[in-house]
Amino acid sequence: MSGREGGKKKPLKAPKKQNKDVDEDDVAFKQKQKDEQKALEALKAKASGKGPLSGGGIKKSGKK
Repeated sequence: MSGREGGKKKPLKAPKKQNKDVDEDDVAFKQKQKDEQKALEALKAKASGKGPLSGGGIKKSGKK
């Protein structure tokens, strides 16, 4: 049982991130993804104003 064993261990240092070489295809792809995300957000906002699409759950008959 050595003295260093117990207690809180120090976290390992994460290596520094290197700047990647970004080419035009990556830029175009990322821009396309952003545009698609904005379109999805707009559709979600538009659909949220309406009620539920299906009644869902257990359907009850009119009989008592």
